Amino acid sequence: MRLDKLVAEATPCSRLQAKKLISSGLISINGLITRQIGLKVMDKDRVGSSGKDLTRLKPRYILLNKPMGYVCSTLDEQYPSALNLLTGVNLSKLHFAGRLDQDTTGLVLISDDGKWTHRITSPKSKLSKTYRIELASKLTEEAISLLQSGVKLKNEAKPSKPAAIYRIDQLNIEISLTEGRYHQVKRMIAAVGSHVVSLHRPTIGHVTIGDDMELGAWRYLTAMEIEKF
Repeated sequence: MRLDKLVAEATPCSRLQAKKLISSGLISINGLITRQIGLKVMDKDRVGSSGKDLTRLKPRYILLNKPMGYVCSTLDEQYPSALNLLTGVNLSKLHFAGRLDQDTTGLVLISDDGKWTHRITSPKSKLSKTYRIELASKLTEEAISLLQSGVKLKNEAKPSKPAAIYRIDQLNIEISLTEGRYHQVKRMIAAVGSHVVSLHRPTIGHVTIGDDMELGAWRYLTAMEIEKF
């Protein structure tokens, strides 16, 4: 592994900051200072900083049950970042695998493994996401059929892909999608003549929020959950 990559993965530093540490003579290999940013480091080599050995940090994979009032962004804007809910966690390099609006609750995946999050968010993955929707008005059978077959969204040429629909009661449904267009669920419901009152995402792929998991709570994914994505 390149030295700058190892330093970046073993510390809160960015790749650029890691390069500056190395070029400033603050990194050693096997006790000897080096300024070679691109030096190849072997597993047997000891890389040190400030007298302490550095070890590559293991990637982190987190499931969060996001409440309302938080955004899936690494920057605090009008609303605080949902990363602030991860108490006791070093937030450096963590990012969201997909997003939920501030007024939408439910399952969000967070990691510092870029390849893993890319697999999840890539349209090629066709990963199913399930949403529970409270409606302002009951959907007709014709509207349900339109959602199931694909509905034309405003300002878009292609209709949505077919969706799986489960009617809970007159004003509550579940919808499962394999695509993620901008505000897609809300726009789909508007396209068939109703309006979303509340929106919650309990499931992404094979991972589901348990009924006993409170809003704002989080946990690390299991090894099996990580591998299945």
